[in-house]
Amino acid sequence: MILANRLTDGRVVFLAADGSWVDDIAAGALTTDAASAQRLLAQARRAEDRSAVLEPYLIGVRAAAGARRPVSFREGIRAAGPTIRTDLAG
Repeated sequence: MILANRLTDGRVVFLAADGSWVDDIAAGALTTDAASAQRLLAQARRAEDRSAVLEPYLIGVRAAAGARRPVSFREGIRAAGPTIRTDLAG
């Protein structure tokens, strides 16, 4: 799976199979082999070149209790959304 940050708002997004960027990890494209992972990463880097996202990279994902979860603790935090309150006015 490919994870990146959307440039318009900084949110973590996942590359979907149709090439769009989605907020929900469940809607992101999964890959099971190195060749398709590299194709997805190349697609994501083209989006970075168009200034749609920043720093796309591959992450490991596993299914747990019927939901996708990043393998890495760090990516689990990122996938869960902001760690600060976004409902307060600055």
